[in-house]
Amino acid sequence: MESALLYTAPATASSSSSLLKRRGTFLPPVDAPFHLPLSKSYVKCWGFSLSFRKPRKCKVFSCNVKVEDEACELVNGVELSIGDGVDSIGAYLCNAVKNNNGTGILLLSDIFGYEDSFTRDFAYRVACNGYNVLVPDLFRGNPWGKDQPQASFEQWRGSLDKQRVVRDILTSTKWMVNEFVAAGISKKLGIIGFCFGGGLLIDILAQDQGSQFGVGISFYGTRTDVSVASKIKVPLLLIAGDNDSLCPVNVLKEIEKNANGCRMVVFEGRGHGFAHRPQSLDDDKDAEEAFLMMRNWLHDGLVSEN
Repeated sequence: MESALLYTAPATASSSSSLLKRRGTFLPPVDAPFHLPLSKSYVKCWGFSLSFRKPRKCKVFSCNVKVEDEACELVNGVELSIGDGVDSIGAYLCNAVKNNNGTGILLLSDIFGYEDSFTRDFAYRVACNGYNVLVPDLFRGNPWGKDQPQASFEQWRGSLDKQRVVRDILTSTKWMVNEFVAAGISKKLGIIGFCFGGGLLIDILAQDQGSQFGVGISFYGTRTDVSVASKIKVPLLLIAGDNDSLCPVNVLKEIEKNANGCRMVVFEGRGHGFAHRPQSLDDDKDAEEAFLMMRNWLHDGLVSEN
């Protein structure tokens, strides 16, 4: 979230002002394991093997979130170190043990970093739908802390080297290409971003121009460079609330107008972070609707295309 303050979404969820027309019904992935080629160094955590240079402990998590119309399988996760030397960064990878569709998703976090519980919970939930979700450490161990004074936020934000962050995203993308695309499993990757990550996502898709990524979903992206939107060549879904000063609707409209294949969905009365930091998955219908839109967008653009 691009703010030192937590979001101020209303206690009761409202209907969305512009609902994305469903492009198709979600089809559960085929119930069949897949295997990646083994390298000299690997950790076997899911019934298939993933190679990486600096393995850490493998942790197993159970996904207990409520997901409509499909059973949520056990989700496994592993801490990774990817890249070499000064370009080495931490990351977290999680995937469904069963019904894995072989498709890689890169998830760019908000300012609270890749270890934040809300971000990891969202990654688990995406993985429950059959995906392999990589969450890189965009802040090299120095995310914004919830206990830090708001007065120092801009100083912290200004200390970030955007070019270094972009390089780390490219390192993460290269790792996923080597693991999934090069193995002939996934033709294209998907990319999701929240807040800080949602703004960077526009730059990444503009630079990629459909080379590695097949679809993108930006949740309330902040400090977005609208000037590069015309370079985006893949379907892009923008999700935000109309009560979010950090992600103005007029900025999203400019992106929608200039980006090829872009759809914008604005939820009435919702503030920053409502989709991945819901007050309750059982009660927040807007957060659930946003997740289902994202899920269908990923499936239609990645899984059905394969």
